[in-house]
Amino acid sequence: MPEILLHYIWQQGLFLDFPQRTTTGQPIEVFSFGKHNLNAGPDFTDVRLRMNGLEMVGQIELHVESSDWYRHRHHLDPAYDHILLHVVRHADKAVVNSRGEEIPQLELNYPAPQDYLDRLLHDAYAMDSAVATHRCAQRLLAEPSLITDGWKQTMLLRRLRCKQESINRLLQISHNDWQQAFYVSLAHAFGFHTNGVPMEMVALATPLSVIFKHRDNLTQLQALLLGQAGLLTEDDPLYKEYAFLRTKFSLTSINPSLWKQGRIRPQTRPSVRLMQFAQLLHTFDSPFSLCLIDNPTVQQTMHAIGLGQRSIDGLLINVVAPFLFARGLPDEALALLNQLPAEDNRVIRQWRTLGQIVTSAADTQALLHLYLTCCEPGRCTTCAVWSDRANETTNEQ
Repeated sequence: MPEILLHYIWQQGLFLDFPQRTTTGQPIEVFSFGKHNLNAGPDFTDVRLRMNGLEMVGQIELHVESSDWYRHRHHLDPAYDHILLHVVRHADKAVVNSRGEEIPQLELNYPAPQDYLDRLLHDAYAMDSAVATHRCAQRLLAEPSLITDGWKQTMLLRRLRCKQESINRLLQISHNDWQQAFYVSLAHAFGFHTNGVPMEMVALATPLSVIFKHRDNLTQLQALLLGQAGLLTEDDPLYKEYAFLRTKFSLTSINPSLWKQGRIRPQTRPSVRLMQFAQLLHTFDSPFSLCLIDNPTVQQTMHAIGLGQRSIDGLLINVVAPFLFARGLPDEALALLNQLPAEDNRVIRQWRTLGQIVTSAADTQALLHLYLTCCEPGRCTTCAVWSDRANETTNEQ
């Protein structure tokens, strides 16, 4: 069985109708398959699941046999120390990380007739096609209007509600402190997909109350964030400053192996993003100032610290709009998304290939949610394109 097939089964959610348990009998419920990592490191990031009654977010690794973990030398690589789950076809031995800690394993339960697997393998090798994961591709090419404005509006509101749920979880962690929750979300977004999780972990490990105490001193902010990220050495000029602050506030840095450093542009290196984040926190009295989207100072400051317009738009789409929605300002959130330009990524380019016209971030966020919740997991029956509701206008606001 090729490993690509196991990846395809996970990515398409073909196991969802079957009970899943770890090799020790703990029940598992998967809420999000995460993002397929095509760079170095674990296979999927930002996976959301519940295991043994506990909800968690993190990384997973997939192999055909458990012993592949050792053949690939993951037991010696600290980048794999924070794996939530090792997903395999056959669990032939226990696996441990570089610290000697055993990692939970799941023998993935899914339909396994050989002819079915042969068809899946054909589909898996076809995944590079621009429209491979759209089972309705031919229908949409013939009639793009099957995706109505009403259905896109429904998808957009559902996406905002999903993001609101994530914000609510942050509020629980931060004891209903909206400033702290916004700060953590902003940090995650500053990681721009590649390093979103470690950026968020730095923010969680460095409370906003600590940031506020030293907001007026940019050098101290930079020392705090770089030190908490585990990216300072004793030879670094900022290390002495960080060592003092770490002791003063009893801080603990994150594991530096969590950062992805390879195959990324110099301007997106973790150290650069952290320095930019420090400058942003230094400039504004409160992170919430970013919600003042009509204030030209916000845009000017973001440009001044080295962010391009596309990155700025991404922060507004992924942080500001969801927080406006969560704060009970849906009209403002929707207005912001409608005025921002359309995003350009692999998923949106697929939709364009299928004849969809996108003019704003509202369009792209709606189509992204449709892809992630219906197309990618193969839940065609939940989509209006395949149901009798194709021409409905659904108002979920």
